Amino acid sequence: KPSCVLQALTEYYEHSANVHRGAYALAERATEAFEHARSSVAELIGAKSPEEIIFTSGATDAINLVAESWGSVNLKPDDEVLITVMEHHSNIVPWQLATQRTGAKLKWAGITDEGKLDVEEFKRLLSPKTKMVAFVHISNTLGCINPVKEMADAAHAVGAKVLLDACQSVPHLKIDVAELGVDFLVASSHKMYGPTGVGFLWGKSEILEGMPPWKGGGEMIKEVHMDESYYADVPARFEAGTPPIAQAVGLGVACDYLLRIGMDRVEAYEQELSKYLWESLSRVNGLKLYGPPPSMGPRAALVAFNDVEPDIYPQDVAGVLDADGVAIRAGHHCAQPLHREMGATYGSARVSCAFYNTKEEIDKFVEVLDEALETVRSGDACV
Repeated sequence: KPSCVLQALTEYYEHSANVHRGAYALAERATEAFEHARSSVAELIGAKSPEEIIFTSGATDAINLVAESWGSVNLKPDDEVLITVMEHHSNIVPWQLATQRTGAKLKWAGITDEGKLDVEEFKRLLSPKTKMVAFVHISNTLGCINPVKEMADAAHAVGAKVLLDACQSVPHLKIDVAELGVDFLVASSHKMYGPTGVGFLWGKSEILEGMPPWKGGGEMIKEVHMDESYYADVPARFEAGTPPIAQAVGLGVACDYLLRIGMDRVEAYEQELSKYLWESLSRVNGLKLYGPPPSMGPRAALVAFNDVEPDIYPQDVAGVLDADGVAIRAGHHCAQPLHREMGATYGSARVSCAFYNTKEEIDKFVEVLDEALETVRSGDACV
């Protein structure tokens, strides 16, 4: 994490207080820092107002909020929710639960042979029955960048709302919610150089105002009587109880950090890394790379891969790399349906880059990967 984020966490905990309730200086400073964080998130994604930002425990929590609150009043039997096979489990399971509760139906679009979203199938699945469309901006396995505006326009044409999982895009691309044309956007702090345990939901104010609370308690009320309660305005309505104050403050500082660097610069540099990473891994013998190549358009600076040999497991490759001080992800990346679709039963290995990485580090990774593959293929290592 950036040192400024760590410093902000330390400063809060050394002079901590709860927010929105104390009439003393520490509480006022805590509230000011907490609400500044809301403004910083809003600025990073181009929101019209900080009041459109709702702090949650993470992106999973944010999707569940929409699925339960919006879904409870807008989904009816025989309505449809459309997602894609490349979704993270956090954008699948909440919609399974929501459709089971309401009697609505869940549908999903697949991928092409090149490892991109099958946009034509996506459009064919849309109908006047479609009430919600939820999909990922960037696949955490395929690395493909989905055509959000095109998909959102198609969804709106049939009267559906659109939720975008932007966990993989907010820290890597310049985001403007108005240009994307979506109704909801979620992201998680820990993928944005901020603390764990916090994320956010952005929603259009007119939609959020029409949604009922989904958690009850302190902070989310105007008045409480023994027989009824009157609820607070957005965003407080959806932030019951003591919020993750330190985490939100840290997230706000992380947003300020990214804004100082400039997301245009981050995106441009990471696109260079993305192309270099793919080309470098393409030269490694015996690897299958997942997702579309850079020649088909911009992609994220991550590559999921497997050995073409059927008995070489990604977990073994990751274990050998770890012994050399190289940390990569191995498994299903919370995307089991996608891996089944790709025929990758045991998951995949995934290397990810960010703006602080260099081409020299990619060269070193490929060198160590070659050695690790040789070790695993020889049968000398097993995790």
